[in-house]
Amino acid sequence: MKFLDIKKITDSYQPQLMEAVQRVVDSGYFINGSECNRFEQMFAAFIGNRYCVGVGNGFDALRLIFRGYIELGQLKEGDEIIVPANTYIASLLAISENRLTPVMVEPDLNSLNMDPFRIEEKITVRTKAIMIVHLYGRNAMHPEIKRIAAFHKLKLIEDNAQAAGCYNGVQRTGSLGDAAGHSFFPTKNLGALGDGGAVTTQDSELAEMVKNLSNYGAFQKNKHIVQGFNSRLDEIQAAILGVKLVRLDSDNKKRNIIAGKYLSQIVNPKIILPQQIQAEFTFLQNVWHQFVIRCEARDNLQDFLLTQGIDTLIHYPVPPHKQKAYPDMNSLTFPITELIHQTVLSLPISPAMEEEEVRQVVDALNRW
Repeated sequence: MKFLDIKKITDSYQPQLMEAVQRVVDSGYFINGSECNRFEQMFAAFIGNRYCVGVGNGFDALRLIFRGYIELGQLKEGDEIIVPANTYIASLLAISENRLTPVMVEPDLNSLNMDPFRIEEKITVRTKAIMIVHLYGRNAMHPEIKRIAAFHKLKLIEDNAQAAGCYNGVQRTGSLGDAAGHSFFPTKNLGALGDGGAVTTQDSELAEMVKNLSNYGAFQKNKHIVQGFNSRLDEIQAAILGVKLVRLDSDNKKRNIIAGKYLSQIVNPKIILPQQIQAEFTFLQNVWHQFVIRCEARDNLQDFLLTQGIDTLIHYPVPPHKQKAYPDMNSLTFPITELIHQTVLSLPISPAMEEEEVRQVVDALNRW
């Protein structure tokens, strides 16, 4: 069993995907055309923000948010950004690439998201923003984070790369803060057939600046107001995303059903399941981009599942502060984060999974 059968998922959208691609080919416009404009409007409305700017990928979405705030004079080099210690390295790279300083906060061991009650102790006079990461598809927003951001007058930025469609009963993630970065990498819940990303915000100035930055810093052709980049969502990917967005809520509900079966049917005491509350199934507070279990004998379990024909992945084996890319951080210790990275294992989950495949995973885990 593949960990994620992207071909099977893609095939389920036919013939609409091929029709969308053909529409772009026939139009003769491949960059900055009507398909991108249409998708930006669709996605902004879906997320619940006024503005959406399509960009080249999820990492660019995050780094363009920070660069946009710098160009607008709202951030400057050396400012500190609160960020989870337990996250994919791209969250930190977007900060440090802009010569800002990431300040890591340990996660809550139950949610695996940043612990809201550990944030305030890390705030200094240089702290200017908090970036929350909706890791594995679970809503990371907490009333305490909102309170802290408001009290200390901090920007609140969302890394929504893994949580497309996540909904807390009132708002979608991606509309909970000042700005959000989204990824449409093919493995994501809303995946393109290549790279793609977007920035959503209610801030017209930031949206305009991100749009300029993503197009070489030009507000119109040959008139460059800032030193920008080339990071645009192309027409074919935008057309594909427009097709897939229509079905996103339905697909996420299928993920919730599978997650519910895992949670209720996996009974091996050596396996720690994600902790959830019932409301999260109703309101999609977790869209289950990954179903992540923990196990002290993680590597042994992974090897066993492979002998049973079940592929799994580790998200992620090495935390950012232990990566060679950040030598100045290698001596730091984050015990909870390090425990998580030593014990997590991601099980197959997707809207394309069959009931028999779910039973196969459950049975193998219970037999181990």
